[in-house]
Amino acid sequence: MRLTARRSLMAAIAATITCVPLTAAAGPAAAREVTTSTADHSTADHSTADHSTVDHWGTFFGQHRPGGNDTSLSPVSMTVPGHIVEIGTSNSTEYALLANGALYAWGQGSHGQLGNGRLHDSFARPVRVRFPHGVRIKSIPADVMPFDTGLAIDTKGHVWGWGFNYGGELCRGTSREYTRPVRLPFAQVTAVAGASDHAIYDARDKLYMCGTNEFGELGDGTYKASYRPVRVKHLSGERIEALMASYGNTGALLKNGHYYVWGLDSRGQLGNGTVGHASDLPVKVSLPGRVEDAALGGSLTNNGQSLVILANGKLFAWGDDRYGQLGDGGSGDEPSPVPISPPAGVTYQSLATSGATSYAISRTGDVYAWGASSQGQTGDGGLTPVLTPVSVVSGATQISATAADVAALIG
Repeated sequence: MRLTARRSLMAAIAATITCVPLTAAAGPAAAREVTTSTADHSTADHSTADHSTVDHWGTFFGQHRPGGNDTSLSPVSMTVPGHIVEIGTSNSTEYALLANGALYAWGQGSHGQLGNGRLHDSFARPVRVRFPHGVRIKSIPADVMPFDTGLAIDTKGHVWGWGFNYGGELCRGTSREYTRPVRLPFAQVTAVAGASDHAIYDARDKLYMCGTNEFGELGDGTYKASYRPVRVKHLSGERIEALMASYGNTGALLKNGHYYVWGLDSRGQLGNGTVGHASDLPVKVSLPGRVEDAALGGSLTNNGQSLVILANGKLFAWGDDRYGQLGDGGSGDEPSPVPISPPAGVTYQSLATSGATSYAISRTGDVYAWGASSQGQTGDGGLTPVLTPVSVVSGATQISATAADVAALIG
C-alpha cells in the first residue's frame, strides 16, 4: 500500500472532480458475449490532449504479443488518455483513475474485469470502465483488488464492483460475475481492498467483509463463507488509515499507527511468532513504533508476507522469505518482524508486495524490486530470484502489484 503517495493525491482528486448527482445503481450485467478478439479498442477515449504513462511488467501481456509470450521481463509503457491520479492491479488487469473521475482498464477481460460490458481482452490499449451516467470515481484500491474483479469508490462514498466475483466478495448475495460496475450495499465508504476471493470495506467507520473465508480472512471469528457483509470483530470504532489484502489474508492500518493482520499463517504472515496457526480474528503486530506505510502480499496457500515503514523511517518485514522477498537477504520464514534496509544512500517512501516479490519507491522516484522473478516480476530482465534490491524504473510516483502483475505510474 502506498500511503504517502495517496495522501498527496487525494487533495488533488477532490479539487479536480466535479460532484454530480448519482443515478440509480447499474442493473444486471450485460449478456455474455462470445468472441475470439484479443483487443477491444472501441471504448478507448482519446479526446483529451493530456496523456499519462504507466509502466507494466510481469504477466498478462496477451498471447498475440510479438514472440507469443504472455510475460515481459522488463517494463513496457502504456499510454492512458488523461491525467492519472491513481493506479491499481487485479491479477490480470491494470486500472488507471483520471483526475476527471474516469477509470480506464487494460489486460484480460475474460470475466468482465475491464468493466466495459464485454468479455474481450484489451492488451494494446486502455478501455473505459462504464459506470452509470453521472458517476465519478474518487479512488480505487492500490493494494489491491480481488482476483479478476474491480472495485472503485465514487465521489458520493458509494462503492462499485465488477468482474469475476467468484467468492461473492462483492457482497451482493451471489457469486455471479458482472461485466459492468454494479453498486454494492454500502454507504459512506472511505477505503476498500480485496484479493483472491474476499474483500474488505470501511463504511461509516465500520469494517465489513465478504468472501469464502477458508482461512478466517473475514475476521468475524468464524471460518464460514459469506456472500453478505459480515462485521470484522475487535476493530469497532477504530479509525482506519488504509486497508490491504492478499491471498488468504487481510490487513488494516489504523490512524494511530497500529497494524493488524488476520487469516492465513502458513509462513508466519500474522507476525506474532507463530507459523501454521491461522486466525479468524485480527492480530495486532508488535512493532517498535508507529506504522506509516504497509504492504501485504501473497498469492497462494504457501506464501505471503508484510512489509512496513515506521514513522521514524525504519523498515520491518515478516512472513515468507524463500525468494528473498522480505529484503533481509534471507531465504526462510520469519514469523516475527525483522529489520530490513534499503540500498546504501536510498530512502524508501512507499512499499508494495505481490505474490512473492516486493517493491519500493525511493524519495527520488526510483522503483526497486526484490524477491521471486519466475515470471519477470522484478522487471530486471531476469527469471531468477533477486536477493538484493535492483533499480527497475525511475520517475515513479505510485506502484501496484498483484501476484505477478506489476504497474508503476510514471511522472
